[in-house]
Amino acid sequence: MGYKNNQTGYLDGLLSSRAVIKKNNYALIPHDGLVNNVIPGFENCDCSILGSKQLGANFVDYIITMHKDGKNQRGFGGEGIETIVYVIDGVLKVNDGKETHELTKGGYAYLPASTLMYLENGQDADTEIFLYKKRYQPLEGYEAHKVVGNVNDMEPIEYEGMKDVLLWDFLPKDLGFDMNFHILSFEPGASHGYIETHYQEHGAYLLSGQGMYNLDNEWMPVEKGDYIFMSSYVQQAAYAVGRDEPLMYVYSKDCNRDPEI
Repeated sequence: MGYKNNQTGYLDGLLSSRAVIKKNNYALIPHDGLVNNVIPGFENCDCSILGSKQLGANFVDYIITMHKDGKNQRGFGGEGIETIVYVIDGVLKVNDGKETHELTKGGYAYLPASTLMYLENGQDADTEIFLYKKRYQPLEGYEAHKVVGNVNDMEPIEYEGMKDVLLWDFLPKDLGFDMNFHILSFEPGASHGYIETHYQEHGAYLLSGQGMYNLDNEWMPVEKGDYIFMSSYVQQAAYAVGRDEPLMYVYSKDCNRDPEI
């Protein structure tokens, strides 16, 4: 694997990539292969589009670095679109048109469908965020509501009873919500208890660590900064390697709805 030389702009070594793209199935996108996109509304920001319908996802994921005075005052989202933002590092101001919330590292904000999300870097240094949007699936008699929190204020759950695999849930387990956001963390040497196969799809961004990930029964190395898309029914599992830090990723999961026919 080559690393970019900041002096020349070229990679040190041969042009190569760990990226694997299987549209409508799964994808692994390393951070060093991302390109910046111009997205209307974002100013003084480096924006990379990750998951999208062109890849096979029913949502859109972004990784965004907001520089000094970075913002989106046009409003992120739209009619029938729900949004969520997670702060990887830095300080972020989030406004829903009524009130402003200041989020720090580990902070997140969910806004229900049709509520525009206004974003602003809350410091002079860069702020890095993971951003998500999806068309909301209404359910008669239920509705979602704004949720603001920080994972550092939450107690993790032992994932399926495993003490070395921890889970943080961002949103309430309420039928008004048709999706949830989580952080899953594997201590070095820990893994899923089995290879999962399920209807729900995921978009995951790796926050720390190194490991091996099984996608459609193909094992591949992953590390901090990688993005993984997993469509419905793709076999999936992970185990962490290394000694210094856990393999940890933030990811979305659709839930609480019966498949449509």
